[in-house]
Amino acid sequence: MKSIFLSHEQLFDKPLAIFDKVGTAAPASDLALLTTPDDGFLQEPGGGINYYLADGCADRFGRDSVCSVCAVRPVLLMEEGNEKLLTHVREEGGVLTAEYGRFPSALLDMSLRELAEREYRNGTLLESKKTFAALDNPAPIYLLGGKRIIRHELSHCGASGYVMLRDGTAAAEGDAVFLAFRPVRWLYDKERGLLICCQALFGGMNREQAAAYLASNFLEDLNEESEASFTQDAPFRFSEHDELSLIRAYVEADIPVFLHGLSGDGKSDRVRQIDPQALDIELVNENPETINGRAVYNEARDEIVDIKPVWLVKLERLCEDGELHILFFDELTNATKQTQSVIFKIVLERFVNNRWALPPNARIVAAGNDRSESSAAHDLAEPLFGRFAHIYIRTTVENWMPWAVRKQINPYVMEFLANNDLYLRTPFTGTEGNADPRRWEMVSKALDSSQNDFSLLAPIVGRDAAESFVRFFKARQEMAAIGEYTDDELARLSVARKYQLAQQCLVLSGAMREKGRALVSRLGKEYLAWYDYILQRREHISASQGSEQ
Repeated sequence: MKSIFLSHEQLFDKPLAIFDKVGTAAPASDLALLTTPDDGFLQEPGGGINYYLADGCADRFGRDSVCSVCAVRPVLLMEEGNEKLLTHVREEGGVLTAEYGRFPSALLDMSLRELAEREYRNGTLLESKKTFAALDNPAPIYLLGGKRIIRHELSHCGASGYVMLRDGTAAAEGDAVFLAFRPVRWLYDKERGLLICCQALFGGMNREQAAAYLASNFLEDLNEESEASFTQDAPFRFSEHDELSLIRAYVEADIPVFLHGLSGDGKSDRVRQIDPQALDIELVNENPETINGRAVYNEARDEIVDIKPVWLVKLERLCEDGELHILFFDELTNATKQTQSVIFKIVLERFVNNRWALPPNARIVAAGNDRSESSAAHDLAEPLFGRFAHIYIRTTVENWMPWAVRKQINPYVMEFLANNDLYLRTPFTGTEGNADPRRWEMVSKALDSSQNDFSLLAPIVGRDAAESFVRFFKARQEMAAIGEYTDDELARLSVARKYQLAQQCLVLSGAMREKGRALVSRLGKEYLAWYDYILQRREHISASQGSEQ
């Protein structure tokens, strides 16, 4: 494919037939609104915007008019065989449209903006090692669950002092917004082999800059997710996977996944890390009717009408953005055999009640606790078991600690478990509290809300763990030295030992503190982030206690 501008002739002199039905105005994407300087006209959400032609421009009403600033409405000239790359081709009202490529054209969903900003501030928002070129400075592409996003700081707002985006959100100069990659929809002129973008995608460039970008980086940005497909002669490979990357790999391959594990092991949390908007159905509260939908008698028509289950309606709305979304069947082992049978048909056929198909971008993940934890648990029937890839979740201090940093777990909890990993989980007795990862999160909340009152621990994690917790911090003394380590010695340390060493550096003071921080930085970025977070929390606590005195 080749990226071009529309010509003045195609739009005005001898307009393409498609413009007789859709008009020549182009609505603005959120990225275009954020990057196109204000020309003095306030733009309503979803309104039109000026855009370049190859030999002129069209104003925001789609008229042949001179414009001072313009956005870019790309056009793709297709080559033979390119039609195979198009998806979701459909005709509505005599207009043929198709999806091709993805672009960070829309504001991130409101439910995810706070999460994205928090992860960015904490330094835990994953980078994809790719950049997006259509901005003044190439922007890193981040990964938020299964979404690819960019962060853009607004540098101009015009006379109004703000930009009104398509969902009604107002952004002012200096604000940072997250934009999500979304499928790009095109007007499809099949006869001429043209794809005309349904909206102006971006701005902030003059015509020469826009032409250079369209000729160089645009198609790469449009297809930034594409990977070279494996051929028969391609070499095989082995990759190292943790539990999260395994789940993600199967989700992307559209293979149903079953997560096994003990209560509190973070099965649901792992699903949320991949898709923060995952639709969670707790099957212990469901029955075949609520899963399959209801049959209702319509007296006026004298017929039985099937009504979609509520969860399917929610899933369809969720999947409208074209992203991969997870349908999470939780506690499948605690569901009745009849309910498991209904789930089996959904997993096998991707149809609900033999009538309604799951959205093509929906992915299935299920979970269940070990039978040792629940007398109500059932073994999965062999046919249902065989439909899943099975991943056994085992939470350790080593894989729990990075999660705890992201969740801002109380530093006392993190320090204790970094040095006492046997207390991450203690046996359930039925007579008092016991420890598991979820209960330590409860301890963190109790300490945060009580200014670190250690007397609150025993009812949550039991007396033994609580007493060990108190003894550990009473016995901790400032170290006189931290020793010397070579890079090779540090590389051979276990994850738990690295966290222990970072914790030891926390108690250093004076000139030794800088030496301690330098050592932690050599352990790796994740350990330095942990160190800085706990040090900040500790100094905040000391400052607040000093002000009270």
